[in-house]
Amino acid sequence: MNYLPIFLDLRDRHCLVVGGSETAARKAELLLRAGAHVDVAALALHEGFARLPHPDHLQRVADTFTPGLLEGKDLVIVVEEDASRAKVVADAARARNIPVNVADKPALCSFILPSIIDRSPIMVAVSSGGESPVLARMLRARLETLIPAAYGRLSALASRYKDRVRAAIKPQQRRAFWEKVFLSPVAEMVFSGRDVEAESQLDAMIREGAEHDIRRGEVYLVGAGPGNPDLLTFRALRLMQQADVVVHDRLVSQPILDMCRRDAERIYVGKERDDHAVPQEEINLLLVRLAKEGKRVLRLKGGDPFIFGRGGEEIETLAEHSVPFQVVPGITAAAGVASYAGIPLTHRDYAQSVAFVTGHLKENTFNMNWEGIARKDQTIVIYMGLKGLPLLCEALIKHGLTADTPAAIVQHGTLPTQRVITGDLTTLPALAEQAGLKAPTLIIVGNVVKLREKLGWYQPELHSEQAHRTPLEAPDHLR
Repeated sequence: MNYLPIFLDLRDRHCLVVGGSETAARKAELLLRAGAHVDVAALALHEGFARLPHPDHLQRVADTFTPGLLEGKDLVIVVEEDASRAKVVADAARARNIPVNVADKPALCSFILPSIIDRSPIMVAVSSGGESPVLARMLRARLETLIPAAYGRLSALASRYKDRVRAAIKPQQRRAFWEKVFLSPVAEMVFSGRDVEAESQLDAMIREGAEHDIRRGEVYLVGAGPGNPDLLTFRALRLMQQADVVVHDRLVSQPILDMCRRDAERIYVGKERDDHAVPQEEINLLLVRLAKEGKRVLRLKGGDPFIFGRGGEEIETLAEHSVPFQVVPGITAAAGVASYAGIPLTHRDYAQSVAFVTGHLKENTFNMNWEGIARKDQTIVIYMGLKGLPLLCEALIKHGLTADTPAAIVQHGTLPTQRVITGDLTTLPALAEQAGLKAPTLIIVGNVVKLREKLGWYQPELHSEQAHRTPLEAPDHLR
């Protein structure tokens, strides 16, 4: 994080804008809307200054900048094309410990101005750290469509009722109460302008909340997908933001963990090969205990929780202990990784069925239904098979597949560090060893692999800068 996002209280503070252009007028408008008094140093003012709000708080005080103009100022904004003149202002402000922003010259700034979504009192700021302001504005535009203007009125309603809620609802229940309110018809009433009905509904919810314990523990079993945050579902994102506790696997990617509620407790229950730090039975009971404490528990698992994710075992225990739960599917590695590798799992010319299997070795052997797996018209997707890849390929040939059956192994699928190695059942083990592949990987066997060369749309390995970055962690079940 190159900048700390903060919101400044500029009410009745004194600010200086150096420059009289249209851009300078827009900067001055932001300061005026925040309640500041604005002095302007410019030889002439763009006509936009005449249309600014609160004109009594705006005045042109000089034709050019002089250090004396900084006296008593709390903030400075510079809009100056000439870099040397802009630097003079920035240096003078820094010497006096006054925050300074220089438009389009981030190296001279002590703070930057983000793109703003104003739903006062709700404020949302988007910034690229000065590196790509156009991209930041595009993101702001997208968020504008997701955040109705009425959110400001909803926040104002909550503010008016804040003291009543504090008096009626127990401290440990208030967060859950407000989340219940914001997800209730109260919000929709405000959005549609039915404020009187909204207040009546909120009054009833306060009375009900004062009489009953509204805390209700629950477990959200959420699939985090194969590692790329863009592949999360909307429902997963919402529950990730609501949870009080996050119980996560070792290889759920950090960018996905960063999208969870920032103040949620995080509990690591990761498993490594031959080293299960927390046994599965203990994880199951941990979820029960946390939920019975009244907490909303996010069980975040890589891929899909019901495909080699032991999700069934976990909710079986929850059901036995009468703990409420819900399951949010995720994009499993087979679907996500195959798509990003350009290998369709089914194709009417090559494969009419798919088999998902684990390549986990036990005492150097596999426990598989080889007759049902080794079929030439079927795609085989193998999870956790890197370690036993040579033995796996030998077994598939032994049980009916030809030695030249196409096969691929994908490392870090869907991530910027994705690598795809293709060959056949004879050559793939050596190719994987030569490439130095490491977990997480996924193996795909079948004639559909032939389509990789034609359909391989996602090839980050072609960009050397991305290919040499530190790999993002990825889901446990891909190991």
